[in-house]
Amino acid sequence: MFLLYEVLAIIFILFSPIIFFIRLITGKEDVNRILEKYCIYSKNYKNVKTIWFHGASVGEILSIIPIIKILEKNKKIKRILLTSTTKSSALIYNKYKFKKTIHAYYPIDENNLTKRFINYWKPHLAIFIDSEIWPNMFINLNKKKIPILLVNGRITSKSFYRWMKFIKFAKQIFSKITLALPQNKETAIYLKKLGVKNIKISGNLKYFGEIENNTDQKLIKFFKNKNIFCCVSTHNNEEKFIGQIHKEIKKVYKSLITVIIPRHINRTNYILNELEGNNLKVVTRSSGEKLHHKTDIYIVDTYGETQKFYKLSNICFVGGSLVPHGGQNPLEPARNNNFILHGQYIDNFTEVYSMLSKLKITKKVKNVDDMKKIILNKIKHKQSKNVISKLNLLGKNILKRNFNEINKYLK
Repeated sequence: MFLLYEVLAIIFILFSPIIFFIRLITGKEDVNRILEKYCIYSKNYKNVKTIWFHGASVGEILSIIPIIKILEKNKKIKRILLTSTTKSSALIYNKYKFKKTIHAYYPIDENNLTKRFINYWKPHLAIFIDSEIWPNMFINLNKKKIPILLVNGRITSKSFYRWMKFIKFAKQIFSKITLALPQNKETAIYLKKLGVKNIKISGNLKYFGEIENNTDQKLIKFFKNKNIFCCVSTHNNEEKFIGQIHKEIKKVYKSLITVIIPRHINRTNYILNELEGNNLKVVTRSSGEKLHHKTDIYIVDTYGETQKFYKLSNICFVGGSLVPHGGQNPLEPARNNNFILHGQYIDNFTEVYSMLSKLKITKKVKNVDDMKKIILNKIKHKQSKNVISKLNLLGKNILKRNFNEINKYLK
């Protein structure tokens, strides 16, 4: 099976110039850093003790940032390497003014490239976040006797059954994990069946998040007398639904403005055309165009600004849930005092939504009328601060448990 996997990896490398070229055209890759995926770097780095974190994209990177901030203060640690696969996650990293932490793109998981990566960076500890399982990298890290930690581990039932089809291959890979810190009991069970020996449930790191102050005075001033409906991580076809909702609510609240923060900002022009075709006045954040009293929809197509808009709103629709995607993480808007609306497809965050439902700060919607009723009922009522306090306390305890386990390997 490893031989087949390696053959597929080599085939991918052969076709990767075409794949990456298409991604460059669509704005999904950084032309100045594309060679990092082949382990070709623009400058040489000193050979110092390195702690390595890897997360696929924005959500995974944000979940580990609080731990990186703690480690930045550790004088014994000389360098922290943070890798990811997406352009958006690299842009999020740029927000933080880290002194020891370097960002690089994760290499293609081919045997020779992963060996090259390890020999170049020489990590003393490799920490993978969420569901990042890479066969060649795990095998080569294990050969070098570098501890592999799976932090905030998450294996969905769909992913588990895919791995089970190749159980012998799966156990060869998962058995290389030194310690797994899964988000929940379900993942812990799956990891054990897949061959992980050392498992400790430490909770979902995404429950923790630092609340930022909104310092954008222009936004605060404009939205001060507005009723705001925030829609985050939206996917294809969801924006059309949101446009219909906006029209219905605006019949009651003339001062309504809907903020849409799409999951993939390269879809901005498509969303813009779709909403304008529905006779809605739309402004994009990236255009720099001034908001005016006739603005219906404000599309936030910039990185790292979501908390500004959570702070301004008190009701939020979390996307990827009206379409069969599995939903996106609702915790950040919830921590920022928003009541959460979602569709039926929330398989990726069942446990999180169950917790929020018990706290009575989330509701499933089925259609336009359903969502309209809830928004009209909730738009004037902010969340109880006691609920937010519970979420923040839970998050702090989870962060502490995860850090304590990681810290054992730093010593």
